[in-house]
Amino acid sequence: MEPRPACERTERRPGDEEPPPTKEAPSTSSVSAVKDDIKDPEHPYSLEELKVITEDAIEVNDERSYVRVTFTPTVEHCSMATVIGLCLRVKLMRSLPSRYKVDIRVAPGTHATEAAVNKQLNDKERVAAALENPNLVDMVDECLAPTYG
Repeated sequence: MEPRPACERTERRPGDEEPPPTKEAPSTSSVSAVKDDIKDPEHPYSLEELKVITEDAIEVNDERSYVRVTFTPTVEHCSMATVIGLCLRVKLMRSLPSRYKVDIRVAPGTHATEAAVNKQLNDKERVAAALENPNLVDMVDECLAPTYG
């Protein structure tokens, strides 16, 4: 089955049963929130406003419990690419059921150290170590903090 676009919604009718929690599919809002709820670590704009992430860059495969997010750093030598990817991963970890495998990638050809960034963002041990760093966790939490305005 082809990955379903994040914006596709399944119609529900009154009386339809909710799926059991272990088979819960990611909601449109939980996956779409990745693109518009995360602030850039260096700018007062969201990742969506900066076109770092777009809806087309989010792939969901419910049958395989798989989500892939591909982001485009603002510049080829973006020093915050790993932090941005970590923010995306943490947002999804907090939003999706634990059965989902999340793959975070830099768009091909958009960053000087693309392979190294991709390796860091998809290595469980490296992500766990990063999330033990209080300064890094504070930065991620600031990027994920809701904005009111």
